[in-house]
Amino acid sequence: MFDYEEQLDQYLETIEEMIREKRYAELRDMLLPMEPADIALLLEESGEEKMPILYRLLPKELAAEVFVELESDSQEMLIRGFSNTELKEVLDELYLDDAVDIVEEMPASVVIRILERATPEMRKSINEILKYPEDSTGSIMNTEFLSLKKDMTVSDAFKRIRRVGGEMETISILYVTDPTRHLLGVLSVRDLLLAEEEDLIEEIMDPNVVAINTMEDKEDAAQALSKYDFVAMPVVDMEERLVGIVTVDDAMDVIEEETTEDFEKMAAMLPSDKPYLRTGVCETWGARLPWLMVLMLSATFTGMILNHYENALAACLVLNAYIPMLSGTGGNSGTQASVAVIRALSLDEVNFSDILQVLWKELRVSFLCGVCLGGANFIKMLLVDRLLLGNAAVTLPVCAVVCLTIMFVVIFAKCVGCSLPILAEKIGLDPAVMASPFITTIVDATSLLIYFTFASHLLGI
Repeated sequence: MFDYEEQLDQYLETIEEMIREKRYAELRDMLLPMEPADIALLLEESGEEKMPILYRLLPKELAAEVFVELESDSQEMLIRGFSNTELKEVLDELYLDDAVDIVEEMPASVVIRILERATPEMRKSINEILKYPEDSTGSIMNTEFLSLKKDMTVSDAFKRIRRVGGEMETISILYVTDPTRHLLGVLSVRDLLLAEEEDLIEEIMDPNVVAINTMEDKEDAAQALSKYDFVAMPVVDMEERLVGIVTVDDAMDVIEEETTEDFEKMAAMLPSDKPYLRTGVCETWGARLPWLMVLMLSATFTGMILNHYENALAACLVLNAYIPMLSGTGGNSGTQASVAVIRALSLDEVNFSDILQVLWKELRVSFLCGVCLGGANFIKMLLVDRLLLGNAAVTLPVCAVVCLTIMFVVIFAKCVGCSLPILAEKIGLDPAVMASPFITTIVDATSLLIYFTFASHLLGI
């Protein structure tokens, strides 16, 4: 891996010079030792004119690995420029799950051409995987895996690995199945290496296999791989038959995708599957506008509350100065709680049955935070606002109203922030939706109600 900022420009200048001078053999030799991801980065940065030239310099196997690392726009551009022979060579070198990912990203005209050039076996497998729901484990699994029979010897197992292992994405983990493909056990190549050649697979396999169903959420599969530190996770159908595996690289892609989606939802944006710089202005506008519109209209309630208490504000103008601080403190408090709970939900640390326990914890935390913030603000109002700035309107009753409001707003905001994501997941919504902008809007309106309630009782306005 090369340093992006320091070396990328040097490589690009060298590539441009070699292409201009037609030193293609040297250019090929320069690319060969690099990792596929680094070569893909160079192709992306070199531009559309040079990308096909660079790609055609690569040997078949490396070219397929680089192709998988490219952005979908670049893949589409290359496919449209491939001859039928070149397209078939790339497809023959791709693992099935990578081929499925490419098909899902391409427009219909390109998909038709891909399927026409794929082998009948690959075409059948791609169509089978595409039938699974988009967010299911079945949609990301690889149906190419190495299975053994329990009555095989270790020697037989090694013969099978040598015969078909070169076609598999991973052979470090092996699965034992019966004639009907039901999963019986699992073992590693290390287990085979340490066993005697005459030992039966049944004797050395681990019969306690952790598997995941094809219809379970793909994020659950990624979390299971992380939890158990697996290199691959077996995937079974409704009849408990082994139909595929999910590898750790697929899990990393899922985690990155889900994390990005959660961040976008927490920032009140519709999720996008494209990199930031490759997303058009209109597309970005369309992703951001709906939530901004909803939040703007929901803020109407805040305006209605202010209008209702217009006379109270006129009677004690100093109260206006502390409204932004109260709203900001409430929003920040709610965001802290919601982010912590959303993370706990994503890691399966809490669920709906824990809601009372979560509320009790946040209630105590918010009380301590509220008392500290209220006390600090009370001192600040007396020393800074009244004495240093000479604002005589900042009286003890006014200080009491503001500080009591802070305490109750923090308590309310944290309770709302921790409970809404849990309730959202319970009714089938993404907990990330109940994040900063949504909670802030609720807290803003509520903080004003609390504020003016205390002002009415303590200041008599």
